[in-house]
Amino acid sequence: MPISLPGQTVIFDYGEVVSLAQSAADREVIAGLAGVGCDSTPFWRAYFAHRDSLDQGRAGAAEYWQAIADDLGASWDDARVHELWAADFRSWLSINPGTIEVLADLKAGGTRLALLSNAGPDFGSYLRHGPLGGFFAACYVSGELGLLKPHPEIYQHVLDDLGIGAAEAVFIDNRETNVRGAEALGITSHLFTDVTALRAFLTSLR
Repeated sequence: MPISLPGQTVIFDYGEVVSLAQSAADREVIAGLAGVGCDSTPFWRAYFAHRDSLDQGRAGAAEYWQAIADDLGASWDDARVHELWAADFRSWLSINPGTIEVLADLKAGGTRLALLSNAGPDFGSYLRHGPLGGFFAACYVSGELGLLKPHPEIYQHVLDDLGIGAAEAVFIDNRETNVRGAEALGITSHLFTDVTALRAFLTSLR
């Protein structure tokens, strides 16, 4: 069923909203390439500890993986770093079919859509030129902008670039801090938990 929200632009997060969370199998592949033992906790702690640097574009992919290696006392050659990057990239490509249905219904209703993701700049081309790109009027990637959610500057950049005010925007994200950051600017926002609740929220705005 088309969802028409005239005069509104709905801005979607990507990770764990449009995409699914990393699967256990994907995480196992990444940890295996990193050569971690039975306890992968230190690896994942380092993986997330350095993520903001990657997502803000302060570190490239090679620098990001080197920082993780330094934390672990590991040593990976250039080929292994590429394998780690590729496995990590692939782990975020599985999409949530229910969210795609919502996007399709919004598009069918003539609702303008945009995407705002905390991600490395390497995701920019995929999001714009892959199959998802046709849904969005614009895709904003933190690593390209040098800005991160939930800081107000990134939301303001998106509003300014889209040529809209906060009252004309709706924001969807799975992290409460990001939702609160958008709400602080006056953007109507929804904390994503599942597709049923998302659809109910959007239809309530009509």
